[in-house]
Amino acid sequence: MTFSIVGRSVDGRQHGVAVASKFLAVGALVPAAAADVGALATQAHANLAFREQGLALLRTGAAAADAVAGLVAADPGRDDRQLGVVGATGDGATWTGPRCHDWAGGRAGDGWAAQGNILAGPHVVDAMRDAWLAGAALPLPQRLLAALRAGDEAGGDRRGRQSAALLVVERRGGYAGTSDTVVDLRVDDHPDPVVELRRLLDVHAMLFGRPDPATLLDLAGPLADEVAGLLARAGHPVGAAGLDDALASWAGVENLEERLVSGRIDPIVLAHLRRATGERD
Repeated sequence: MTFSIVGRSVDGRQHGVAVASKFLAVGALVPAAAADVGALATQAHANLAFREQGLALLRTGAAAADAVAGLVAADPGRDDRQLGVVGATGDGATWTGPRCHDWAGGRAGDGWAAQGNILAGPHVVDAMRDAWLAGAALPLPQRLLAALRAGDEAGGDRRGRQSAALLVVERRGGYAGTSDTVVDLRVDDHPDPVVELRRLLDVHAMLFGRPDPATLLDLAGPLADEVAGLLARAGHPVGAAGLDDALASWAGVENLEERLVSGRIDPIVLAHLRRATGERD
């Protein structure tokens, strides 16, 4: 009823899960991840205890294959389970119990594992694998989602579509460096959940992505004048505290504070300010 991919970033700092299913709110059940530890997906007749148990095994330094073997060996319902695990290093691992509904199976390699059940066929998981391998240059959230989308476009869950989710973690990689959750997005009930998940990730990247230092623009001269005028039009005029303060006031309302740099402006912030005030990008 579900297809998923667990993966690790090329630099090893991020771990995550992307999943889709003809099932309500799949993101509430399948994925689990911990920074510097790994990620897993439990599905088919999901054993939710696998989430904490699997991460606990990975914390001991167990390889993904050993974590899968330990979880499966201790579970009397293993024949109806499906599981994918990736650890801090090494190959991912996957398990498909012999009583999982056809088509069911998985693939795994260095830093990833993809699996699914009640799929249109093995080509679904193969498409996920191929997209994952082709996406090494992408940030992990986008790479996981590209693999999930490839599986969806290859036929995905043969019963249809309903929900999808994306979870990515990194030590202090979350909002303002105060959490390990980089991305936690869920589409609980939607006719095209993977497409909707992609839209949400695009919004998330705009709002919470960090600015690229190479693209920052100096807030000086005509650009500073333009930004001041746009801020005034948006109801945040520049006062005695200066342009940075007015920009921060507006950005806080727009949830763009993660993209602020004193004395400079992110082109993404500038484009959003222009759109918000009716100017062209």
